[in-house]
Amino acid sequence: MGLDLEENEQPASPAALLKTRAERCRTQAGLTLRAASEKLGFPHSYISRVESGERLPSEALAESMDEYYGTDGLFVDLRAVAVAAAAEAPKYGHQVLESEKRAARIQVFNASVVPGLLQAESYTTALYTESMPGKDAEHIAFLVAKRAHRREVLEGDKPPLYWAIVDEAALRRPVGGPAVMAEQIRHILRLVGKNTGAVKIQVVPFSSGVHPLLGGSLSLLALRDGASFAYVEAFASGVSVETPEDVAELATLLDIARTRALDTGATLDLLNEYLREYDHDC
Repeated sequence: MGLDLEENEQPASPAALLKTRAERCRTQAGLTLRAASEKLGFPHSYISRVESGERLPSEALAESMDEYYGTDGLFVDLRAVAVAAAAEAPKYGHQVLESEKRAARIQVFNASVVPGLLQAESYTTALYTESMPGKDAEHIAFLVAKRAHRREVLEGDKPPLYWAIVDEAALRRPVGGPAVMAEQIRHILRLVGKNTGAVKIQVVPFSSGVHPLLGGSLSLLALRDGASFAYVEAFASGVSVETPEDVAELATLLDIARTRALDTGATLDLLNEYLREYDHDC
């Protein structure tokens, strides 16, 4: 007899299978969350979030689970498939995701939140959770994994130059609360402080007043083959711009915003000022 699904029945996703098997293996081993924490070497709160579907396990945790539970690579494989599924993007974003891997230079501007490739996982989780009411924990975990998958472009042997211009509003808005914001700012400082020098950030302070990109999100990508294009994103939609005239016009707007931004030293000073403020409020 076949295993045909009912008409409205959906197959379990890799993330759903992973969280179910994680809890089942732990309970079959007779372990509480705290006992599993000691055996696996990870915080019990982290394991709890994996079992509830709030997040995917790290590769290290998946490997530890496979070793302790004797599951012969099951959790590593489920995690890999879940991350690959999460890396799928809406059609309007496919070109950006593919081009990020081939880019020599990525320039971005964001007026409201920290740009995606600079986001810490806790910030991304809070951002999606608070801005997407009605979405379940599994869906949020998928989106967070997708963002983490994209960030790998900055971790390779030859990362592109990533230059972010960020409005001060993105630092002032407390996504997830003071502790999350403090972690987010530390994450940015770590990326900027890496020896490769591939990540640069400038902040447009409130004192600079109005600039042409208020309220928007813009990415300019220069690929290694010489091609370039722009990507303008709005609420739940986005559009790629490829004609040289239009790309040049958007590049001019970004250049104007850059002239209103603090230099690197002053930007780092402002980031550390916000870090002290959020640490104090924790």
